[in-house]
Amino acid sequence: MSAPDDRRFTREHEWILSLENGNLRVGITDFAQDALGDVVFVSLPEVGASLRAGDACGEVESTKSVSEIYAPVDGTIVARNDAVETAPETINADPYESGWLYVLEPADAEAVESLLSAQDYEALIEGK
Repeated sequence: MSAPDDRRFTREHEWILSLENGNLRVGITDFAQDALGDVVFVSLPEVGASLRAGDACGEVESTKSVSEIYAPVDGTIVARNDAVETAPETINADPYESGWLYVLEPADAEAVESLLSAQDYEALIEGK
């Protein structure tokens, strides 16, 4: 399970992709979806919700467990992927593309730089 180099990551197993307009697309990693097993339910934050880094803002439920989704940085929700609520298995099938969860407008554009690089995230999941 490799982590794409064009993203940042959190210790809670979320990935963050910086978009051209400065917003951040957020999802859960391949490692996380694999650990969860078959995803059967997703609850996403509402557009307009203001979040602080570390705030729980939704959840992903699988046949094994329920995991919270956390905000990677401070910001405001500007979009959500409603398709994963109606077809949660998309997260298992394509966690880094069509399985994204929401888009966050960061309060500080530089905050994403404090998150883990792909190399650091891979070291984390390999226990190094």
